[in-house]
Amino acid sequence: MGYYDDHSAATQNKKQRRSWVMPTIVGVILGAVLILLALPALVQTDLLPYDITIPEDESGLVEDDQGLTGNNTKNVEVNVTTQITEVVDKVTPSVVGVVNIQSQQNFWQDSDSSSQQAGVGSGVIYKKEDGSAYVVTNNHVIEGANEIEVVLSDETRIKAQLVGSDIFTDLAVLKMPDDQVKHVIEIGSSDNLKVGEPAIAIGNPLGLRFSGSVTKGIISGKQRAIPQDFNRDGLEDWQAEVIQTDAAINPGNSGGALINIEGQLIGINSMKIAKSAVEGIGFAIPIDSAKPIIDELEEFGQVNRPYIGIEAYGLNEVPSAEWSNTLNLPEEVKGGLYIRSIKQMSPAAKAGLKPLDVITALDGEKVEDIIDLRKYLYSQKDPGDKLEITYYRDGKKNTLTITLGSQE
Repeated sequence: MGYYDDHSAATQNKKQRRSWVMPTIVGVILGAVLILLALPALVQTDLLPYDITIPEDESGLVEDDQGLTGNNTKNVEVNVTTQITEVVDKVTPSVVGVVNIQSQQNFWQDSDSSSQQAGVGSGVIYKKEDGSAYVVTNNHVIEGANEIEVVLSDETRIKAQLVGSDIFTDLAVLKMPDDQVKHVIEIGSSDNLKVGEPAIAIGNPLGLRFSGSVTKGIISGKQRAIPQDFNRDGLEDWQAEVIQTDAAINPGNSGGALINIEGQLIGINSMKIAKSAVEGIGFAIPIDSAKPIIDELEEFGQVNRPYIGIEAYGLNEVPSAEWSNTLNLPEEVKGGLYIRSIKQMSPAAKAGLKPLDVITALDGEKVEDIIDLRKYLYSQKDPGDKLEITYYRDGKKNTLTITLGSQE
């Protein structure tokens, strides 16, 4: 009996110990949680006799009465952002709005007409001289304008005069009084650009409401050749050599500045060259290609290009059956430029070229379409120069030399 009583007592003691162990553990845990929750409030109300620093979490955010605050966050791009901000502040006053104003005839009264804003683009002040300020913009921005207004960054409007424009490079030069012009952009170089370096576009996307808008990207490509169709007949008339960037360029940005990280002008943005069906691709006319055109427009009001006086098309636009039946070309001719018509009294007419002649070479350089012809003439020749033309007539190969005229 004694053993039984002792065993029962031991068992009872163990049960009693287990009964208070669990509540104790739970109480300790609850107490710790309550202390942790109350600690920030005690610190903020100065009820504790010492300072306790509340650590930041991994995001760098600290919780206060107002919730989460990011005052302690650190921007790893502080230096870069500061440089871009300084560059934009410096350059923005030289980027302007260009307003195309056209006369609209009154339908009911033929004698009355009114002027209306036909379009808005951008421009860049690149020069001040003899009381005038000069602005470069796109040809398509001012095309058809009866009046042109330049809108400065402080919204001052100044009437501008068209000095000259060029459809092939999509460039135009304007002139206006310089008394309110405070800043002229610094001209950089596009020849030494590197793919991947930063590029900043400044202009007026979607009109003057968003004047001075800034987008940032990189140089995505150099010397891109983009086909152009000026008369919208479905045939390529020219290939523009441009800079490609992923900085956003939208309608209204045309004629604005593409600058490098130093704030130097490296290109003239052109929305006309860009394709609206794609995103993340913008184009700009390289400043090293644009500068000679700008200088010539200033001096002459136009670009003096050599002129032959023919309407011609590539053989690739002619059914192959016509190569032998109509043009009488031998089999060894694989490409060329056939003449559809010739302007009277032109250099081509004076030299003896005729419709249906097929040009295959200029000064020994092969040509296959009108773009090849224009690129060779515009880059290698001047008005008044001699040009040797190799051509086929009725299946026979011939050469002749013409004196180039001036395109008007």
